[in-house]
Amino acid sequence: MTSDPVDPYIFTSDSLPSDPRFMPPLVNGLLGWRVFDSIMHMSEVYNGEGGTCHRGNIPCPLAVQVKTAEVGRHTYKLDMHTGIFSHTVVTPRFEATQVLYAHRQQSNLLVTEVLLKRFETSAEPITIQLESSFKPQSDDIDFQNAADYKGGRHIFGQTVSSEIPGGIRPSVHLIWMPIASTLTLPPDQSQSSWVFLVALAGSDGSAKSCFDTGLGLVDTGDLRPSHLRSWAELWKGSSIEVMGDKTLNRALIGCMFYLLSSFPSSIEESNGSFVFGGISPGGLSNGSKDEDYLGHVFWDQDTWMFPSVALFYPSLARAVLEYRVGTVEGAQANAQQMGYKGLKFAWESAGTGRDVCPEEIYAQQEVHINGDVVLAFQQYFYLTKDLEMFTEGRGSEVVWGVADYWVSRVTWDLTDQQYHIKGVIPPDEYYFTVDNSVFTNAVAQSSLQFAVELCGLLAQTAPPEWQDVADKIKIPFDPELKYHPEFDGYTQGSRVKQADVVLLGYPLTLPMTPEVRRNDLETYEAVTDPLGPAMTWGMFALGWLELGEAEKAQKLLQKCFKNIQKPFQVWSESADGSGCVNFLTGMGGFLQALLFGYTGFRVQKDHLAFAPLLPLDIDALSVRGVSYLGNKMDWCVKSAEVSVSVRKSGNKEPFALELVLNTGATIPLIPGESVTFPRQPGQIRRVNPGFYSPV
Repeated sequence: MTSDPVDPYIFTSDSLPSDPRFMPPLVNGLLGWRVFDSIMHMSEVYNGEGGTCHRGNIPCPLAVQVKTAEVGRHTYKLDMHTGIFSHTVVTPRFEATQVLYAHRQQSNLLVTEVLLKRFETSAEPITIQLESSFKPQSDDIDFQNAADYKGGRHIFGQTVSSEIPGGIRPSVHLIWMPIASTLTLPPDQSQSSWVFLVALAGSDGSAKSCFDTGLGLVDTGDLRPSHLRSWAELWKGSSIEVMGDKTLNRALIGCMFYLLSSFPSSIEESNGSFVFGGISPGGLSNGSKDEDYLGHVFWDQDTWMFPSVALFYPSLARAVLEYRVGTVEGAQANAQQMGYKGLKFAWESAGTGRDVCPEEIYAQQEVHINGDVVLAFQQYFYLTKDLEMFTEGRGSEVVWGVADYWVSRVTWDLTDQQYHIKGVIPPDEYYFTVDNSVFTNAVAQSSLQFAVELCGLLAQTAPPEWQDVADKIKIPFDPELKYHPEFDGYTQGSRVKQADVVLLGYPLTLPMTPEVRRNDLETYEAVTDPLGPAMTWGMFALGWLELGEAEKAQKLLQKCFKNIQKPFQVWSESADGSGCVNFLTGMGGFLQALLFGYTGFRVQKDHLAFAPLLPLDIDALSVRGVSYLGNKMDWCVKSAEVSVSVRKSGNKEPFALELVLNTGATIPLIPGESVTFPRQPGQIRRVNPGFYSPV
């Protein structure tokens, strides 16, 4: 295995992974495909009813590999600058390169290009084979043949069964340029290239329109350039890099690449009727029957993936909120089925929002999902002050519906005069049917408080029971041992699966003393399963950074490297390579550990707090494109000083910002100018707060 010694965004190898699960995924928010795989997926295309619901396998015409009769040197390269995977074969006589990408701008298109180039003139043609595993059929979709369209083959069909009885069966239309089994470079040509398009959409008209668009881009020579421009724009607005640790830096870049790939384009120019169906733990390239959580959407999306992307691109992250709004009807049905009011978001969600978890106990008891969803809405609002998302965008329905659920879900305990939430599964899934999971109760309290706040912003009167439950809900705490028990009856020292109580400090920012925060970290770090999910150690590392112990945090971050599978930085859920692959949840936790840990960023109601701290082996941290109240900021953190600059904006006038240091100094942040100050905590805030306006 080799990798580019200069460019940390390029990952190369002379061989492919022995386990095909670790082939790199090419994803654009609508389509997902694992390189060379015979199947691909499209957002919101699920087959199977209830707990059998899984991503519908769609045959991929680009499942072809270049083969040569001559022995050659093979190079496989994933360029994360551009979202392009390539396979190059160099022989004594010629070079053959196959390029693959999921088009970033035209989300309904997958593309492969082949380039043949001879090294010397010859009277002999050069022929390569294209070995295909494509078969135009699927166990999940009843495909039928349609008439060819402008030289492209066309099949269409609906999934075999709907997600809920009597529900809609998603349709798929697939048009592709047929790929010959051989390609030949004539003797009189030094080089030649071929382009093959695949267009997917949910209707005949959309698929043909997308195919037409692709053909037009081929004719104008703008097919790949338009894709490259979209990726360049994406990276221009968001990057996090460290100096001093090349392995860590490449891990960060890999996480950012795969997470950004999972979100739809910021300027959606696709001709298809684009539907963003949320993000599953393994992303769009995975989730077939019996694998990778079936492609379902969990709290992973809202808690683990959303925060990092929202800090750079609130406009992209808003797609997560819109996905939840789109499942409100299903969430209402879930609550009613369980005998509660308001909304109960599915523990495992697909297209309708009805719970499709194969095991009913999780659907019934893992209710913290409701608070996780609202926390994402809250973070988005604090970053943007975008009230339109909560009015026309219907975000208020989500927040208030969840508040109604919590009020109907709690029970009043006469003994301790507090509200209890009984019979739940906490984030630590080693325990079932427990009472007063501390994380569940704390996230419920947080979402109730935000519901009351949102009423004030929208000139509505909050039901008094929302505040009453928020004020009086039980938050388990042991005053003698000065730590938070995971739930009522938890015995200190009992093994736990994953990050749970440590999430009280971040992302919930539950008020506690440094002593209690330390006790929570020490208590649960010692008993956390070493083979638990990958996002866990990032949260412990973030907690130690809060307490100023950067070296302890760094040791915990090192554990995450075991989950990164070479050569293409694909994460596995567990350190031994098992579990869900392309585990975006783990990547999200790792990113947050550095993005919110090294900087100390905390998204608060009226400011963005920071408290920078770097480990000794990190020379500097560069975070470019931080979004706050319509502004884009670039940060550079070093051991002794911090630099911040606000980019000049385009047409839209953002809120004016100022930087307030803990020493008391206030520094205006003027677009286009950089400010440098000694490393210390502080906050970014509006210059003239007092009213809210969409940004």
